[in-house]
Amino acid sequence: MTGIDRRSLATFLGTLAVLSGTIVAVSRLAGVSMLALAPAYMFTPMLAGIATCIVGPPSFEAAGLRLPRGRFRWLAVAVAVPIVLVLLGTAISLGLPGVEFVPDANPLTGEGTQFAQPQDGEATPAGPSLPGWPWNLLISIVAAVVFGVTINGVFAFGEEFGWRGVFLTELAPLGFWGASAVIGLCWGLWHAPVILEGYNYPNYPVVGVGMMTAACLAMSPVYTYVTIEAKSVLAPTALHGTFNAFAATMLVFAQGGSELVVNPVGAVGIAVFGLAAVGIALTGTPALEGDWALPVEGEAGGDGRDGGTLEGSPLEE
Repeated sequence: MTGIDRRSLATFLGTLAVLSGTIVAVSRLAGVSMLALAPAYMFTPMLAGIATCIVGPPSFEAAGLRLPRGRFRWLAVAVAVPIVLVLLGTAISLGLPGVEFVPDANPLTGEGTQFAQPQDGEATPAGPSLPGWPWNLLISIVAAVVFGVTINGVFAFGEEFGWRGVFLTELAPLGFWGASAVIGLCWGLWHAPVILEGYNYPNYPVVGVGMMTAACLAMSPVYTYVTIEAKSVLAPTALHGTFNAFAATMLVFAQGGSELVVNPVGAVGIAVFGLAAVGIALTGTPALEGDWALPVEGEAGGDGRDGGTLEGSPLEE
């Protein structure tokens, strides 16, 4: 196994620091909230990744910018994983003291919850009305899938090509768990400027930075897993986009309790993603090589083995 390319790693992290720092500086100097600038902020990992690929190595394809030919089922898995885990987290939350099940809430607008934000002069928040339980949940699942791989997917790609594309490739010498841990730590801390302004944990912004970092550490192995299995950065993009689209379901149906606990990026979310990571460890951790995304020689579109081994190394998986 070759060592880490320090020049490429420095290019990625340096570019990311400059771009992220520039947006934070604009926020401070112009008096604009980081919450308003968050959509632009989400593209800084992608831009850092592009800069790294231009300087080279890796190539764009080696960093996972390719269709998961022969492995398209992993895109479906990537979409299903956050839905299953958020629902599991919701079920766990409902078993906690002080948490109430609100079956007729509207996950799309927050109607019927403390998260509802009616427009001026309106009695209810803007957005589509939904029928009662369980149709509101089913519609929310469909909406999460649609928006998760489309609109949300665009912004998720802004992060994922950087984190699970270029950064993962550069950290491949650390192996699956080592790379996942480093990415999770950086990913979590990168959220700090937004978290400190009240995102996700409005009542605990400082503690929230630590909580978000812990959540990213817990989520990172799951994201790494689907990335390697799909051999494409489109898989974590689909996972990330769907998670962002569906995460509010826990907050809407399971009301009450601390936001540090009953939260998809709180203690409950950390627990369910942690369980998924344990499942990965028990069922077999895939090997991570620098050429994890590249097809084997003579391969036409996929590995032809239904994803049994990672392409590019006979020792992988």
